[in-house]
Amino acid sequence: MTFDLEKALNNLKISADWIGLRQVCETTTTKIFRDGKPQSNGRKYTNGVMVEVMVNGQIGYCATNRLDQQSIQSAIEIAQKQAKSALNWGIFSFDTSIRPPAQGNYRSALKNDNIFNDRELNDLLIQTCHNLKVSEKIVKATAIAQISDIQYHFVSTNGANIKQEFSLVATDYEATAQSGNIVQKRTDNGMMARCYQGGKEILNPEINFSRAKQIGEEAVELLFSEECPDMMTTLVLAPDQMMLQIHESIGHPLELDRILGDERNYAGSSFVKLSDFGTLAYGSSLMNITFDPTVEGELASYGFDDAGLKAQKEYLIKDGILLRGLGSLESQARANVPGVANFRSSSWNRAPIDRMANLNLESGNSSFNEIISLIEHGVYMQSNRSWSIDDYRNKFQFGCEYAQLIENGKITKTLRNPNYRGVTQHFWHNLAYVGDDSTRECYGTPYCGKGEPNQSIRVGHASPVCAFNNIQVFGGG
Repeated sequence: MTFDLEKALNNLKISADWIGLRQVCETTTTKIFRDGKPQSNGRKYTNGVMVEVMVNGQIGYCATNRLDQQSIQSAIEIAQKQAKSALNWGIFSFDTSIRPPAQGNYRSALKNDNIFNDRELNDLLIQTCHNLKVSEKIVKATAIAQISDIQYHFVSTNGANIKQEFSLVATDYEATAQSGNIVQKRTDNGMMARCYQGGKEILNPEINFSRAKQIGEEAVELLFSEECPDMMTTLVLAPDQMMLQIHESIGHPLELDRILGDERNYAGSSFVKLSDFGTLAYGSSLMNITFDPTVEGELASYGFDDAGLKAQKEYLIKDGILLRGLGSLESQARANVPGVANFRSSSWNRAPIDRMANLNLESGNSSFNEIISLIEHGVYMQSNRSWSIDDYRNKFQFGCEYAQLIENGKITKTLRNPNYRGVTQHFWHNLAYVGDDSTRECYGTPYCGKGEPNQSIRVGHASPVCAFNNIQVFGGG
């Protein structure tokens, strides 16, 4: 990032209440191996500037990847015209308080040497494929690694000056097993779930190979397991499935722009109403959900959102009561509901909107063994493989890769094709046990989609093991 953004801002010739420039430069390397053979080795580079202009309470946007003063000036003039045109159609008039004059820096925490050697990374993925293939019944073994480096700079006419650097590592390992007409797949905690901020230390070969071997063994094990039975029972969810449960039935319905109706045409609405904040019992008293972009190493950590609001930990739901929404300063002004620093865009050519970041379930007091020992009959499910939820984020049906039957306080056998369904509030009110820190794990996804034009953004989720009473469980046979 050699372009002088501050100089460009100072040399603009335009009349406006407020102007902001946000430059994002991203390099992403993706490597894919199947059965130890290379399938893809790509590198994507993007670099550009989003300009924002506020005129009489309305905001206009324009983006350019031409990094020179004339192109920035042209983009500013287009954004100014948009803002002026919006005066006739705007539903709310803003002031500059929605763009704080923040200054600061953020950088992903790195350990040891962060330089990824292409040869070493290729060798790791090849060996991962070999470790996945524990049997001739493994008909496909896939290993993917994605490395991203992002540089971010935001300046504005009211004094904001924010620089942030992100180093991201994501992996995806998958083993597909087949016996006759039975096919089962096992992944590394779900599709692209192992996404973190950090460096080379994340890809520890010994740990990776051990996980790969277990993935392969469980894929084969599923071929000869019983179908998950249909029943009402106690459902225990591993942290990698809790990630999806939190994401779909808490994260999306609490986005204020969705509640306000902005996303209704594309991504849907929400069963949550503005009047619910501060009063609604969203779930049992064991339910504590935090928005926390300050967690070191979690995928969606940052210092400031794209409005310039400083990131900090906030309780969205505390002791089961809904307190605040996933809403930016803009949405908070419109809805008169407390929100968080979650005004985020996926790249330089997208305008920021209300998004999840790190959305976590706080730990409880029960160990994994204690939770299992208290269950007379239940099913323990791991790793999401399918999901379906209605436009109001209310009724849902999720499928998992791997399950185990719980009988008389003990895990007794493996089950294949496990699924469960529920209704959001009823489901969370049936939260009976929350695991302690020893059961807590952190995952993420790089592919949370929302917005028109679409934005695929990175999100992190951490959770302990959780148990829910009286849940409808069923098989896929």
